[in-house]
Amino acid sequence: MIYFNNVSKVYKDATALDDITFTVESGEFVSVVGHSGAGKTTLTKMILADETPTGGTVFFESINVHQLKNKDLTKLRRRIGVVFQDFKLLSNKTAYENIAFAMEAVGKTEEEIQSDVPHVLELVDLSHRLFHFPNQMSGGEQQRLAIARAIINQPELIIADEPTGNLDPVNTHEIVQILKKINDLGTTVILTTHNRGVIESVNKRVITMENGKIIRDTKHSK
Repeated sequence: MIYFNNVSKVYKDATALDDITFTVESGEFVSVVGHSGAGKTTLTKMILADETPTGGTVFFESINVHQLKNKDLTKLRRRIGVVFQDFKLLSNKTAYENIAFAMEAVGKTEEEIQSDVPHVLELVDLSHRLFHFPNQMSGGEQQRLAIARAIINQPELIIADEPTGNLDPVNTHEIVQILKKINDLGTTVILTTHNRGVIESVNKRVITMENGKIIRDTKHSK
């Protein structure tokens, strides 16, 4: 599904990615682990074409993502759901409206919105927060809402960039369980984290990065 071929990214003062090659198969759950500055976020931005490689190629299926024109890049990004550490919710919209907004952006009808939003909120155990604003919700609830928004348009891939970085252990566990559930339903998941506890909880493939290099790629057994 995703293929990095000898990808490097060099900034003026640092190397973020150093000649990395790996493949993520459709339906996999891959955790990318490493300290701050290891290159994890740059790696995920390459998939979205938010960053351009200094060298090498990034493919989504057979598509070279950095050769896409804007219209086609928009189509590609609609196949990917993104979850951020700081939620990036719309503070002036309720839980329902945050998700409805994401559906409206891809042209979904009002009937589809009314049908699908309650269902996805139930999936992340937020049915009771339907008409609450983000500032009326806990950090864990806000992140669950962010996940609901990311999956509402049924993307093929979820990128979760340090989604538990601001959460306590209980909420961290809940977020990991939801991501595992999404993966069990067939969605590919790439999770970046520096939390070893999260890695052990997921118990799937782990790519370890250090100074822009992949130093280990291991598959955990259940």
